[in-house]
Amino acid sequence: MPERPSICEAEHEDFRATARAFLEKEVVPFHDQWEKDGQVDREIWKRAGEAGLLCFDVPEEYGGPGIDDFRFNAVLAEEITRVGASGLGFPVHTDIIVPYITHLGTEEQKQRWLPGLASGDLISSIAMTEPGAGSDLQGIRTTAVEEGDHFVLNGSKTFISNGILSDLVIVVAKTNPEAGAHGISLIVVERGMEGFERGRNLDKMGMKAQDTAELFFDNVRVPKENLLGELNGGFIHLMTELPRERVSVATIGVAGVERVLELCLDYAKEREAFGRPIGKFQNTRFLLAEMATEAHIARVFINDCILKLNAGQVDTSLASMAKWWCTELQKKVTDQGVQLHGGYGYMNEYPIAKAYVDSRIQTIYGGTTEIQKEIIGRFLGI
Repeated sequence: MPERPSICEAEHEDFRATARAFLEKEVVPFHDQWEKDGQVDREIWKRAGEAGLLCFDVPEEYGGPGIDDFRFNAVLAEEITRVGASGLGFPVHTDIIVPYITHLGTEEQKQRWLPGLASGDLISSIAMTEPGAGSDLQGIRTTAVEEGDHFVLNGSKTFISNGILSDLVIVVAKTNPEAGAHGISLIVVERGMEGFERGRNLDKMGMKAQDTAELFFDNVRVPKENLLGELNGGFIHLMTELPRERVSVATIGVAGVERVLELCLDYAKEREAFGRPIGKFQNTRFLLAEMATEAHIARVFINDCILKLNAGQVDTSLASMAKWWCTELQKKVTDQGVQLHGGYGYMNEYPIAKAYVDSRIQTIYGGTTEIQKEIIGRFLGI
């Protein structure tokens, strides 16, 4: 396996060793059972918090490590992907949701929520997608109507990652239905609020241990203190935070490509056909050469995006480029990996089969490939 280009320093590699040891001890032996259960054991969140694996950029005064360096996020995503622990919703929590509270929360909200989010005592989710509205956020129907010192929330959401286990849900709702994109707000719903119900844990083709739920809101009275950011400013808030989410998904995509390459190299050396390892056949060597080249290109690309994200230089267009290209590459390379494994690639006991079903969602969530290309096209003035 060629040495991959790295932007990590000694402290990141030390963290990698910590994350790898944690996953090998606390996650790998139990993940098969969690897949059968449809969700991970809630205790793993608390153990991850104790081990310092959550919410790196939460400031120390709120119980976090106070490290705003996405290289740590990337290392954890790579190690989770390496062992196929797709049930862990840590990247969704740390990379995507908690930054909304860190960046938009009032002092009171930060003190109330961030310590528990960093420790793993509180699990978060964000509810954007609805049964009738996915990538088109302006099409959402969930409403939050002001009534005294509360919002009254009505509507439903679906495909919500961490939806069953989450204690805090950032709900995207219309607070001014007449204003289109400028009438959307972010409302934080807490576990136990009357009228807030969870539907079924959705039966997905992959990521079986990642709880993904339907959520229902029936006249849920949410205190106005739970408004996150500006009233009717939700669309701008989402557009500001989504580039980070898309770099996160792209990072997982690149890690997935690298893992598939490793699986294929190992298999090509061990599996024999016509009296010799299949890696000795020119077609296999050429395929692996292409995979290795594309993995290298993807790694250089995502490393650049991560450094730019750290420097505050990732715009919406670059994040969309990373998201669609890295995940489409992951989809292609993983499919090639299944083909290379032949019949064994279709067997669930082989990691390549699990990689195939787990990774298929990558080009869909976080904004589909088609939406990413539309965004890029607009930035190009087309």
